[in-house]
Amino acid sequence: MMDETTLILYSTEGCHLCEDAEALLAAAQAQHASLRWSVVDIANDDTLFERYGWLIPVLRAETSAEAENSGGELRWPFDGPALDRFLCDSGVLP
Repeated sequence: MMDETTLILYSTEGCHLCEDAEALLAAAQAQHASLRWSVVDIANDDTLFERYGWLIPVLRAETSAEAENSGGELRWPFDGPALDRFLCDSGVLP
């Protein structure tokens, strides 16, 4: 198996766009049961807030080999087809 890919959704509490992005992920998960992600609240980290402040929601895909490097990112706005392309291009989905 290839390096494991981790999905991170950068978000913050009360962000309706972030909720929309997570709903898109949940819809993709209904088609691909193995799809998993973690949500990281940027409000709790000054570095993340500086990097993503007005850009959230941002979905990031990192392989374990890239843990310290910049992985692929999908920035809002995106829809279901754009999310599917990102998940395939990043190796999360076949």
